[in-house]
Amino acid sequence: MPLRIVAFSGNTHRPSRTRALVETIAAEVGRLRPAECKIYDLVDAGPGIAVASRSALPLPAARIIEAIEGADALIVGTPVYKGSYSGLFKHIFDFVEPDALAGKPVILAATGGGARHALVVEHALRPLFGFFTAHTAPTAVYAGDDDIVDEVVVDGGVLARAQAAAADLGLLLDAGRLSLAGLAAVAAR
Repeated sequence: MPLRIVAFSGNTHRPSRTRALVETIAAEVGRLRPAECKIYDLVDAGPGIAVASRSALPLPAARIIEAIEGADALIVGTPVYKGSYSGLFKHIFDFVEPDALAGKPVILAATGGGARHALVVEHALRPLFGFFTAHTAPTAVYAGDDDIVDEVVVDGGVLARAQAAAADLGLLLDAGRLSLAGLAAVAAR
């Protein structure tokens, strides 16, 4: 059975540079191993996501949350808004059950106006997924304005980081399978 990868792009419109970056990373993951990848954008959640309870979510948003929780691994990208992810991006993850992401491999990515936004991955995204005890890939991917042209990643450094992050994800997935096999062996004794 192929891996179920969910890629989530926190963009509020299409086309977007964030979506292009997430698609590039997803293509790299697919190049390395068989994977079934579903890509969602924040805009896919539809209107009405500003609710207080998961039961009040509109169906499109609820399906995104369920897909995130049920995935074998995640690719998460966000545009940078004033030094961090947007409130609506965070609001989606407010509905995710913390246990659903425990130990789940995640690639972190972001797009921003320039190099000064590059640390958003380390200062905003990594702590968010640390709360969930997800296993974030050591290599994160950031792209500035000039790195993506017409929804195509054109910068060689960004492409190399996308490849490295995809390889990291593979190692995290393999380590998780080995851990589960070891637990099963101990339980069988």
